[in-house]
Amino acid sequence: MMGKGSINHNTRAFSAKNVDTERSIYNVEFCHAEIEEVYHELFDEALERYNAKQKRNDRKIDNYYEKIRQGKQEKLFHEAVFQIGNKDDMNAKSGEGQLAKEILIEFMKDFQKRNPYLHVFSAHLHMDEETPHVHVDFVPVICNSKRGLDTRVTLKGALGEQGFKGGTRGATEWNQWIESEKQEIAQIMGRYGIEWKQLGTHNKHLSVLDFEKQERAKEVAELEQVISDSKEELNHILEQQAVVGQETEQIQQESKAIRQEISELSEASDLLKEQTATLAEDKEKLLSDNEKLEKRQKKLETEIEKMVQSKATMERNIYAYDEEEKWQLAEPGALMSAKAYRDKKALPLVEKLKEVIKALTIKCVQLTEQGKKLAAKSERQEEKISRLTNRIMEQEKAIDKLQEKTADFGRLEHCLGKEQVQSIIERSKALEQEEKATKHPKRTFEMDR
Repeated sequence: MMGKGSINHNTRAFSAKNVDTERSIYNVEFCHAEIEEVYHELFDEALERYNAKQKRNDRKIDNYYEKIRQGKQEKLFHEAVFQIGNKDDMNAKSGEGQLAKEILIEFMKDFQKRNPYLHVFSAHLHMDEETPHVHVDFVPVICNSKRGLDTRVTLKGALGEQGFKGGTRGATEWNQWIESEKQEIAQIMGRYGIEWKQLGTHNKHLSVLDFEKQERAKEVAELEQVISDSKEELNHILEQQAVVGQETEQIQQESKAIRQEISELSEASDLLKEQTATLAEDKEKLLSDNEKLEKRQKKLETEIEKMVQSKATMERNIYAYDEEEKWQLAEPGALMSAKAYRDKKALPLVEKLKEVIKALTIKCVQLTEQGKKLAAKSERQEEKISRLTNRIMEQEKAIDKLQEKTADFGRLEHCLGKEQVQSIIERSKALEQEEKATKHPKRTFEMDR
């Protein structure tokens, strides 16, 4: 039956006079959410899409929950109450009442699955009243609507999506749906060995024509159910085909990516081999150059040592000029005239000193120039050594990167198998050759004879 829809009563936020609060602990809460939050969850995205299409601000909807609450076309939510028996045959305090509780719990397990267009946000089984019963509160929702929001509230539309089409005044969508849920409870009761005693449901004094109409309606309903099931199965098959197509496309993309990676690794491996050979040659050359540089360094050290020795020799000569007697100006004799002293003693010594000074000056200039040349040469050698050292370091880094690529190629061979990788490489090379042949076809010319 249809309930008034008092969430506070269902959750026992307040208790009516007919409620035994001491037995409220035996109640069952299947789910409970705030209705406003449910509306945001269900309709915010559709509301955003709807407002984005509106060119006039007065047609936009600020709050869908408030629009439905204040409107008269649809209710915020609907409530259905399901009960087995009455206080005499299924009293909540009796063993039969406990059995009714188990049946209702099993009935609620698949309720949402049976009713995908009825979004259940609050459901409570009450054992603190005379007879066990369950309150189910839901928001009826349809998708892909052609008017208003593409996802919106509509009881008639939601039940229609589930196969319940309005007929006569007594066979509304709601009545058909309630009857369907009763049949579900009856099947569960049958599994528990309880027979459904249907009261007030026998159609008496039906004319033959009405009876045939009723039977035809049943047949049509069955056929519609078969069609609905077939549509669901077809949709399921189509969905599976779409999934298979997506998986196939994904596999093709992954295969293409693997072929590309293998091609790159193969090229990297070939390049590695070439660069390894080149680097080995460069290494040998660098070692040879380094050995030559060491020899030049030793030669420079020898020449510098000679310069040091020359300096020491000069220092000794200077000392000799200061101390040795032959380089000293002798004292004039007692009877020697100044002219004789100058010609015989002073001038010869001065001439000798001039020659020595000339020789020393020339030697000093030569040593200075030689020292500058050796210093410049040493500096050039050090710069060359630095450049060669940097080059060796760069080549070692390149070797490390190429070795890492080779390791990746080895991992790929270990994962896919060497034969599989080789097969992929061959196919990839063949595809590349085909692409090159397509881009650059061979031209043929006929010669006029």
